[in-house]
Amino acid sequence: MSQPNRLASGGLIDRATPLAFTFDGRGYTGHPGDTLASALLANGVTLVGRSFKYHRPRGILTAGSEEPNALVELRTGARREPNVKATVAELYDGLEARSQNRFPSLSFDLLAVNQLASPVFVAGFYYKTFMWPAKLWEKLYEPLIRRAAGLGRAAEAADPDAYEKTTAHCDVLVIGGGPAGLSAALAAGRAGARVILADDDSVLGGRLLSDRLAVGEGSAAQWAASAAAELASLPDVTVLTRASVVGAYDGGVYGALERVSDHRATPLPHQPRQRFWRIVAKRCVLAAGALERPIPFGNNDTPGVMLAGAVRSYLNRFGVAPGKRAVVYANNDDAAKTVLDLTAAGCEIAAVVDASGDAPALAAAARSAGAPLIFGGAVVRAYGGQSVKGCAIADSRGRSFNVACDLVAVSGGWNPSIQIATHLGGRPVWDSPRSAFLPGSPPPGMDVAGAASGAFELAEAFAEGGRLGTEAAQECGYTAAPFDAPQTEPETDAVHGHGPWKPKTSRGKAFVDFQNDVTVKDVELAAREGFKSVEHLKRYTTLGMATDQGKTANVVGLALMAEITGRSIPDTGTTLTRPPFTPVAIGALGGAHRHKEFRPTRLPPSHFWAEEQGAAFVETGLWMRAAYFPRAGEADWLETTIREVNTVRTAVGVYDASTLGKIDVQGADAGVFLDRVYINGFSTMPVGKARYGVMLREDGFAMDDGTVARLSPTHYYVTTSTAHAAQAMRHLEYCRQWLWPELDVHLASITDQWAKYAIAGPRSRDVVTALVDDADVSDAGLPYLGVKEVTVGGGVKARLFRLSFSGEMAYELAVPARYGDATIRAIIAAGEPFGICPYGAEALAVMRIEKGHAAAAELNGTTTAFDLGLGGMMSKKKDYVGRVMAERGALTDPARPRLVGFKPVDRSARLRGGAHFIPREATPTADNDQGYMTSVAYSPSNGCWVGLGFLANGPERIGEIVRAVDPVRDGDVEVEVVAPVFVDPEGVRVRG
Repeated sequence: MSQPNRLASGGLIDRATPLAFTFDGRGYTGHPGDTLASALLANGVTLVGRSFKYHRPRGILTAGSEEPNALVELRTGARREPNVKATVAELYDGLEARSQNRFPSLSFDLLAVNQLASPVFVAGFYYKTFMWPAKLWEKLYEPLIRRAAGLGRAAEAADPDAYEKTTAHCDVLVIGGGPAGLSAALAAGRAGARVILADDDSVLGGRLLSDRLAVGEGSAAQWAASAAAELASLPDVTVLTRASVVGAYDGGVYGALERVSDHRATPLPHQPRQRFWRIVAKRCVLAAGALERPIPFGNNDTPGVMLAGAVRSYLNRFGVAPGKRAVVYANNDDAAKTVLDLTAAGCEIAAVVDASGDAPALAAAARSAGAPLIFGGAVVRAYGGQSVKGCAIADSRGRSFNVACDLVAVSGGWNPSIQIATHLGGRPVWDSPRSAFLPGSPPPGMDVAGAASGAFELAEAFAEGGRLGTEAAQECGYTAAPFDAPQTEPETDAVHGHGPWKPKTSRGKAFVDFQNDVTVKDVELAAREGFKSVEHLKRYTTLGMATDQGKTANVVGLALMAEITGRSIPDTGTTLTRPPFTPVAIGALGGAHRHKEFRPTRLPPSHFWAEEQGAAFVETGLWMRAAYFPRAGEADWLETTIREVNTVRTAVGVYDASTLGKIDVQGADAGVFLDRVYINGFSTMPVGKARYGVMLREDGFAMDDGTVARLSPTHYYVTTSTAHAAQAMRHLEYCRQWLWPELDVHLASITDQWAKYAIAGPRSRDVVTALVDDADVSDAGLPYLGVKEVTVGGGVKARLFRLSFSGEMAYELAVPARYGDATIRAIIAAGEPFGICPYGAEALAVMRIEKGHAAAAELNGTTTAFDLGLGGMMSKKKDYVGRVMAERGALTDPARPRLVGFKPVDRSARLRGGAHFIPREATPTADNDQGYMTSVAYSPSNGCWVGLGFLANGPERIGEIVRAVDPVRDGDVEVEVVAPVFVDPEGVRVRG
């Protein structure tokens, strides 16, 4: 299979190895080192896509990540990826690519009819068109817009690939692997500094790979390869290729996306597809180069119109001639290299158009090529439908003539790639001699080198990169010798590119933003309608709001606005960019945090023992908890749960309570701190005692509950609910650091440090006595709410708490987490003579409901301590977080829904959580809603279903009958309002 546009020699590709690929189902060949764009051009394919709004034929404009036109879909099935720039997609064997945004085919797109309606689809048309009549918005306008919007198709199956995130620290980060970046990395690396060099290409070199220049004693590409080899040999230098630095953040932090496997059909085993780097650098050298800008003229989006620098890249790096007969249209001398390179490749130069009338090197190149030279002229219009057939050229006197060609190489000057330097708000500064924006105030620690700083000459780039790399290493404490820049051949520095911004005529659409189909007329319309600010221009016309972020469009657009409004470019200003510099897949930002790893499962210390017992598990927050422990012959979970509850009520059971949040609070002011956080007091609580407490949010609503134990005068041990552990820790840290930083108090989360087991039931003391080495756990030695330091297992330090969540006499034994598995086995062995059984979260929930204990369903963020029946705990003697707001009249109104219990009038009826309470004779409507059921359970102790919930005037309505209406599940049950404690309301059992 031939490649008609592949040059016979040259380029940095492996010509000996063919690679097969398809585009829109048709087979082609390329070589290692090709991009999809270069391989398509080599095969004579110039039409690669359709424009977003008008569906005009589009070809390849650039050779890098700034490409606005050549957006394609890669791969198929679950790995299908839309909007990939063909200019950066590396070719591999078997690559499957498709064009997008067309129907039914790329060459015949029915939606190209939109061009006929182009007078309607001008800037801001969507602001004006769909406002009236309003009733058509949902029925007509929105469905049509949604159907027409978007580029490409996302995969319809789950992504099968893996992604990673990592963090790296370095002394010097160098962004860009061109001449300035290589020099900076060499200078800093030779000094011994820890250097990370990140470049978005697969090969280091930047412009050195695309221009035929002599560097040192060889070619530019040879020098780049030698520099890359030296960097690879330096021990403290890390080179990241295929890695785009996408953002600068506070504190010297930079984000970079490494495309680890995008150049393969599928990732290698155990390799991610992409890796997102968080790089923390003391110093940074931004050497991101510069981006060429186009010149607006009629039909300048026709396939075959390319940027002049991109033409050189395809000629010299990829060995591809984008055309056989070219017109070079430029306003600067840099394009002279394109004329010479096209000539050297055997391409005919049909004409050279010098728009500035002051580009001597361009004129000399035209003479060398024997091409007609038009001083002060302009390309007025390109001809051809799906590829360039010729163009109309106007000379300085306005006379026009046509020239046949299949390639128009355009250069409107170069924009330093300074986007990352503006990510922290530093505004760029317009430099008139260079006709470009330069960095104004880069982020702290960043220096800008090479073309990114306006140093367009190769010798300048080498020297500046080396100098800044040396200075960066020195500022990091290393001794660095001056960098010895390589010798280069002389270049012209006339890369200014002063206009033309506005075409001489208006024949054909002159595009400014190719990806969003923004034309010169759109900018003119925005100016006429008052949208003259660059921020308004951007949003009114969508200029620069696509995946390329206006890299080729923004400066041209604002320069046009300046010319139209009679202002200077600095007065007109420019918009700032924000991360990411290039698109980043959401998968890369998430890394491994997906599916089960999205919230990594935490296992309590008894997990593997529970698995051995055949436990059924349930996810509770981040934890995998045992829900129940089924035995042979039990029909379902409810039968198992009833057995476990009855065993605890009559004998003894053990539950792994390690998932409770645990916070160590120490310091001379620890008690004062807790007084200010909880509604009740702890500073006067005796050592060796524990107390129940409730925290409020600042708005007065309950945030969490738990227990606080005092281990010494300055040492407290706080437990929180499993669901709110992280929230409670954040709240305490906020109070410590911001509300009362003067207090001597320190906090540490110790949830994972301790394994904790609740041993509950009438025989719990017998089990504990058998476990502890030598400690008095009687009522006298360890009374209810007592705390004691003990040892177990022959000397393992432990803490023993006389606390109960079940309503039975109970102890909580805490041991270091590494002894958790051994401890649960020891508890079971010690309890066998007393009929012990393990119980899970289901049985725990039943017993807490039977005792009326509030949990997550009641502490849902909308309830107060008053609602929960805990108003008596709210101290009147001290201040605490949320006190004032909790005393608002609406939050203490007796008519508020407050916590009470419920039993079905028909004791065989089942209750449902979420049911709403309606008066017996009332219609079930929102107006008659008086509360809702929060928690329900079948109570073995009562022989029926019971529930907790909030009912208006609840405590005053005990004995009343209301309806629990559940419209979702067609439930309507009459329930009796009762006290919320269903078992042992006097609390006799819990005290032993």
